[in-house]
Amino acid sequence: MLGQAVVQAAAARGHDVDARGRDGLDLTDADAVEREIAAARPEVVVNCAAWTDVDGAETAEDAAFAINADGAGNLARACADAGAFLVHVSTDYVFDGTKPEPYVEWDAPSPVSVYGRSKLGGEWEVDGGSATIVRTSWVCGLHGSNMVKTILRLAGEHEKLAFVDDQRGQPSFADDLAPMIRRLAVERRPGVFHVTNQGAVSWFEFARAVLEVAGLDPGRVRPIATADLDPPRPAPRPANSVLDNAALRLGGLPLLPHYREPLARLVGHLRS
Repeated sequence: MLGQAVVQAAAARGHDVDARGRDGLDLTDADAVEREIAAARPEVVVNCAAWTDVDGAETAEDAAFAINADGAGNLARACADAGAFLVHVSTDYVFDGTKPEPYVEWDAPSPVSVYGRSKLGGEWEVDGGSATIVRTSWVCGLHGSNMVKTILRLAGEHEKLAFVDDQRGQPSFADDLAPMIRRLAVERRPGVFHVTNQGAVSWFEFARAVLEVAGLDPGRVRPIATADLDPPRPAPRPANSVLDNAALRLGGLPLLPHYREPLARLVGHLRS
């Protein structure tokens, strides 16, 4: 989802793009990563690859860490050897969700799930002092699976929907996120950046917004607590994963628009 959006954003600005799926570059193969990066001689590498199955990671810890942590390290070392600047994509799930306010880039991570720990491991392997780490959250887009598509599918299958109202975050849309990733890459701004669309909501509020934008009745969605999910989710989620885009703001960079703008675009594309 995000990888395709980054390719499109970079190509639209005239960059030569070499996009690799896992078949073309397996991050868990350190020798292959070193060899391919050295041969390609890129100026910038953007790592959109990840194990993203949050619940599945709970029973596949080694596989998640192999991609999200060790694989990121393989890429970072290859980039350092080749003189390429690295941009690495991370997640709001590096936080435990106990802070009542939005998280800034300098808050101490404390992940509560295997997925979150594996992504934090990737941040440590990459080192934000010499690379860019982009933390984002609740990513939706035209490609791949995401919650907007899931909500619309469920709305077509069921009259009543239930979503949790005790998990809060900020939806981020790939076609807004990708151009900022490109900018951070081109300007070679090292450090950690929180990059999300604006507007904090619960999943319940977000589901209502999706139905409203789609011309459906948002009253069909009722709130439930995470503890009432049946069956319960294997991986714990942070109750609050709202990311303050402080580093962008302090760096004089524009914030992404409110999530309702790209949500309307995406729903329009999906329903047409």
